[in-house]
Amino acid sequence: MVAGSLTDARAVTRPLRCWAPRGVYTPQTDTGLLRRALCRERITRDTDVLDLGTGSGMLAVEAARLGGRVTAVDISWWAVAVTWINALLNGQRLRVRHGDLTTAVPGGRRFDLVIANPPYVPAPGGAAPRGAARAWDAGTDGRLLLDRICDAAPRVLRPTGTLLIVHSHLCGTGATLTRLTAAGLRARVVDRTWLPFGQVLRSRLDWLRERGLTADGTTEELVVIRAEPI
Repeated sequence: MVAGSLTDARAVTRPLRCWAPRGVYTPQTDTGLLRRALCRERITRDTDVLDLGTGSGMLAVEAARLGGRVTAVDISWWAVAVTWINALLNGQRLRVRHGDLTTAVPGGRRFDLVIANPPYVPAPGGAAPRGAARAWDAGTDGRLLLDRICDAAPRVLRPTGTLLIVHSHLCGTGATLTRLTAAGLRARVVDRTWLPFGQVLRSRLDWLRERGLTADGTTEELVVIRAEPI
């Protein structure tokens, strides 16, 4: 069982070694926010953890450092290789699998904790993101992968398991809570923070305003949602 607990705050502040070359998502504020939530979970050597869309693998490495048996998944072969390297740099052992979200996990396997920091930035145009933009662009509503994770999570969670997912309010916090509830999970926001728009969002400011996705055009709210089977 994975339950909330007051983990030593040093688990959040101890530095990790990270190599994130171009084409792999560099850990940012959303990574740190989800990492703090992860460190509040009671993770032991009997805790099976699944990191969906692992990117540089730093959240998977943190979960392993906390004692978990970690499986990290990414559709990018480059991210898979980088995750292996970062695990070695930090002296941690991971299972790293190439594939599309939960389809990369052997059939029927379930986990105590599923974590996800998926691409969630709304992007103009209907084409699938390409190149480096695959690490952050997620369709016109930002929910290209979010909805799939919400729908798939119950199938890989144990009855006492937990899902932790981070994203921006621009792609709809309420939509995620509603989707998770419809999937049979009890969900709530457990962490949030505001930060200024980065370069990508600033470059799309007019488009975001036209779609009614931002009012002030200067800040976004990041949220961590925690969900458990009802």
